[in-house]
Amino acid sequence: MTDTMRTMRLHASGQSLVPEAIPRPAPGRGGVQLRVLACGVCRTDLHVVDGELPDPRLPLVPGHEIVGEVTVLGEGVTGVAVGQRVGVPWLGWTCGECEPCRRGEENLCEHAEFTGYTRDGGYAEYAVADARYCFPVHDEDAQATAPLLCAGLIGYRTWRLAGGEENRKLGIYGFGAAAHILAQLARARGQRVFAFTRPGDDEAQAFARRLGAEWAGGSDEAPPEPLDAALLFAPVGDLVPAALSQVRPGGVVVSGGIHMSDIPSFPYRLLWEERSVKSVANLTRRDGEEFLALAPGVPIRTETRAYPLAEANRALDDLREGRLSGAAVLIP
Repeated sequence: MTDTMRTMRLHASGQSLVPEAIPRPAPGRGGVQLRVLACGVCRTDLHVVDGELPDPRLPLVPGHEIVGEVTVLGEGVTGVAVGQRVGVPWLGWTCGECEPCRRGEENLCEHAEFTGYTRDGGYAEYAVADARYCFPVHDEDAQATAPLLCAGLIGYRTWRLAGGEENRKLGIYGFGAAAHILAQLARARGQRVFAFTRPGDDEAQAFARRLGAEWAGGSDEAPPEPLDAALLFAPVGDLVPAALSQVRPGGVVVSGGIHMSDIPSFPYRLLWEERSVKSVANLTRRDGEEFLALAPGVPIRTETRAYPLAEANRALDDLREGRLSGAAVLIP
C-alpha cells in the first residue's frame, strides 16, 4: 500500500486546482483517517477557490461534503470504529471554551476550523477529521449522501431559523443543491413551495416543479401570493430587498450563504411591518444529528452528477456557470 494519495489542491486564490500526489495524512489525537468514497462540490468551495472567502490555509485540499470509511483511529478516539462509514461536514473543530461555545453556539466559535478551508478536505483519496465532528452514515450510496453534509445541513438550519414548518408559504431563491433537498423536506411537512431562479432559467424552474414547487419563476417575478418566509441560497445581495418585497407583514428573509455580494440600499417600507432579515453561520452538530435522522423518513432523494476526482475543476466550472441541476459529487 502506497503512503501517498491523489488530491486536487489549491495553491492560490483564483487559480485552478492542481492534481498532486501528497503524503497520506495520519490522524492526530482525537482524529480519524478516512478513505474518501465521495465528496460533494459545494458553492462554498467556489467561494474559497475564487478568493471570495479570505485567508484559506494554502496549499489546500478543498471539499467539505465528505462521505468516507474510517481506516485509522487516532489516540483517544471512542465511539467510532475502523470500517465505519461517516460523513464530515463544514464545521471541523471548535474550541469549546470561548463565549459562543459556552453559550451552546458552537457554529459561532471564535477559533473554529472548517473542513476544506482552514483544514484539508475531501478532494482527495484520503482525509483526516476530528472524530467528534463526524456523523454516522447508514446509506450505502455515498454519492447520494454527500450533498446532505452541507447543502442538506445548511438548508435545514436555514429552514429552522426561518420558523421551520410553522410557515405555510415558503419561497426559495436559487434552486440548486440546497434548495432541491429542502424542497423535499418542506413538501413532506405540508408546506407550499415557491421557487425563484435566474430569470429565464426554464430548466431550473421545471426542476423545481418536478420536486413539488407549485410555482416557479424568475427572481424578478412576484409569486401569486405573499410568502410567509423566503430562504436565499443564491449569493446575490440584490435578492434581499427582492425577497423582502414578497414576504407578508411579520415575515422573514433568511440568507443561507456564507458569502453574498453587497446588499443594495432599499426603502424602509420593505422592512417595515415587522419583517426581518437573518443570516445563517455554519452549522452545529445538533443540526447534523437532527437532519440526518429525519432525512430517510421523508425520504430525501438527492439528484447528483458524478465527476472523477481529476475533473474537480470541470465540476466547479459547471457549478459556477449554472450548468447543474442538483449537486456535483467527486468520486476518487
